[in-house]
Amino acid sequence: MTFGDKLGAVFDRSGHLCVGIDPHAWILDQWGLEDSAEGAREFGLRVVEAAWNRAGILKPQVSFFERHGSAGYAALERVIAEARAAGILVIADAKRGDIGSTQQAYGEAWLRPGSPLESDAVTLSPYLGLGSLQSSLELAEAAGKGVFVLAATSNPEAAGLQTARVAETERTVAASMLAGVAQWNGSRKDQSERRFGSVGVVLGATLELAKFGININEEPVGPAVPVLAPGFGHQGAEVSETRRLFGALTPGVIVSESRGLLSAGRDGIADAIARRAEEVEAKRG
Repeated sequence: MTFGDKLGAVFDRSGHLCVGIDPHAWILDQWGLEDSAEGAREFGLRVVEAAWNRAGILKPQVSFFERHGSAGYAALERVIAEARAAGILVIADAKRGDIGSTQQAYGEAWLRPGSPLESDAVTLSPYLGLGSLQSSLELAEAAGKGVFVLAATSNPEAAGLQTARVAETERTVAASMLAGVAQWNGSRKDQSERRFGSVGVVLGATLELAKFGININEEPVGPAVPVLAPGFGHQGAEVSETRRLFGALTPGVIVSESRGLLSAGRDGIADAIARRAEEVEAKRG
C-alpha cells in the first residue's frame, strides 16, 4: 500500500484527528513527570496508549526529544515503535531539509524500513527548493511512506518568504509548493486509481490561505493532496471552519492538535482524545 492508501484507510477507520506528542517541560511537570529523556519517553508512551482505538495518527515533535541528546532519541525510537506496533500512523515532525547526500541521509533516518527512527511519514523543509527533496520523495515512494512539505506556516516571520513570487511562474512560494506536490502525486503510476497522494503539504489552520496565493477552490489535478494542518484547538482554529479554510483541499485535511489535548493531563488525555475525535468528524464538513 502507498502512504496515501494507508492515510485514506485511517480516515475511514479512525477519522481525521492527529494528536501531537510534544513533551514541553511545562506539560511534563503538569503530568508529574521529570523534564528528562525518561519523562519524555513515559509521556509519549502514555499518549500512544490514550490514542489507541481513539485516534489513528500521532505526530511526535522531534525537537522535544532531541533536546535530551542520545537518551532523548532512544526515547523517541521507543515511542515511534510502540505507536506503529499499535497500528497508528506516525508523522515524525522533524522539518529536515538539505541537498544531495545529506538530504538522502535524512530521508533514510526517518523513512527507511528498519531504521531505528522509522516512521510512516516525515515533515520536510523545502527552503533549498522542492527539487532538493527528491531523494526523500523517491525513498518514500519506494518504501510506502509519506512526506509533508512545509508550504504556509503560521509563524509571522515566514509570511514574507512564503508569499514571495517565484519568477518563473508568478506563483507565491507557498502556492508553488502545493502545485509541485500535486504534480508529483499526479505523475505517479496508477495515480488515477488513488484517492490520496503520498506527498502532502503543511498549511496552518490559522491562516487565510488566499493571502498566501493559494486558491482553495481549485481542484488539484490527480489524487487529493494530504494536508497536515496544525493550529486547531489551543491556537484558535475551529474544526467547524475546516471547509471555509481549506475548500477543495478539505478531504485530505489532517486536523492536528497538541496542547489543547495534552493539557487534559495524564488522567484526562484518553477521554479528551475520544471527545475531540468525535467532534472533528461531526463538524469538519
